Amino acid sequence: MKPIPGTGDTQPAARHSVSVSAAIVDDEGRFLVIRRADNARWEPPGGVLELDESIESGLVREVAEETGLRVRPVALTGVYKNMNRGIVALVFRCAIDAGTPSTSDEVRETSWLAPDRLAEHMSDAYRVRLMDALQPDGPPTIRAHDGTSLFL
Repeated sequence: MKPIPGTGDTQPAARHSVSVSAAIVDDEGRFLVIRRADNARWEPPGGVLELDESIESGLVREVAEETGLRVRPVALTGVYKNMNRGIVALVFRCAIDAGTPSTSDEVRETSWLAPDRLAEHMSDAYRVRLMDALQPDGPPTIRAHDGTSLFL
């Protein structure tokens, strides 16, 4: 429990997890997306950071585990919070250093999708992360959502 200043009351300590995702774009402007094995949803590759790893090494690890690719983070493009689940997601535009996309125990399928096809495959909460990664260099986008829809 955490004290609430000036009230004498307490509240449960906030608990958040931090996830990382890769926005990987090929020479044709298509995004690499994965279809998760646990819920069959399409998303950018990534996952939850371990307590003892850096953000960059966690991103590289998660992408390698899910796709077999070795990537290099190029730029932080967005920060997203799932308000219902307390998950903060950091999305990085990444370059592929080695490998070809493959499936894994966590991934049923991989695909390269053009930006105009993302809405057919994933919710706005995930689609916008990839679209934000196309923005020219500048500060990362910051957004909140409920796991499906964005809060405007």
